[in-house]
Amino acid sequence: MCDFEIYLKTIHSCGQNTTVQFMQRLKTIILTAKSNGWIHADPYANYQFHREKTERAFLNGEELKSMMQKEFTIKRLEQVRDIFVFSCFTGLAYIDVFNLRENNIRTAFDENLWVIGKRVKTGVTYRVPLLEIPAMIIEKYKGTLPERKLLPVITNQKMNAYLKEIADVCGIDKTLSFHVARHTFATTVTLSKGVSIESVSKMLGHTNIKTTQIYARITDTKISEDMSALAEKLRGMDMKFAVNF
Repeated sequence: MCDFEIYLKTIHSCGQNTTVQFMQRLKTIILTAKSNGWIHADPYANYQFHREKTERAFLNGEELKSMMQKEFTIKRLEQVRDIFVFSCFTGLAYIDVFNLRENNIRTAFDENLWVIGKRVKTGVTYRVPLLEIPAMIIEKYKGTLPERKLLPVITNQKMNAYLKEIADVCGIDKTLSFHVARHTFATTVTLSKGVSIESVSKMLGHTNIKTTQIYARITDTKISEDMSALAEKLRGMDMKFAVNF
């Protein structure tokens, strides 16, 4: 197993967590082979998986605003920007945006439009109220695409390549991939604005709220806003403190 780990890290330049993912998949195959009697020894018997904690990249409010307000002269960059921003305000993963059709936009119990579907990755239903910005993006491409598609989604590989161009043009000093949009929805658009973690978990289609807690980081901006609100409330209570110097 150590040889395979070294092979992944050296020949294929895999990071620690990517290596662990490959090792775990191989372990599933090994255990199946052992349970069927095809092999007798478990090479994973004394092997332990060690994941590294990673910071999940996301756009802050200013970065998201700069991308939204940027005027592109290149159509492919404009379209990728639109789709990325759509995901920033819906939390949908790439493959779920790719699969969006007109019937995924439905009027819900509150008489408002929602984006409703099943995640390809888990099969879990996601239900996200359609905010004004993603609604505008849908309207922009309405009737221009085949097969009742909502957005002109290209391959994930090309999307990620173009997002790096977009980051440069917008002056965003972060390595962008499409999944950053999902992180941005969870961190900047919802949790930092006071949306409950339970609601965010449901909208993201997570099977376990512990998965959502990965996004529940507390930013300096959020701390500042919370403490400013607290200070205002304390002033309203007319709280005084006698201090002698």
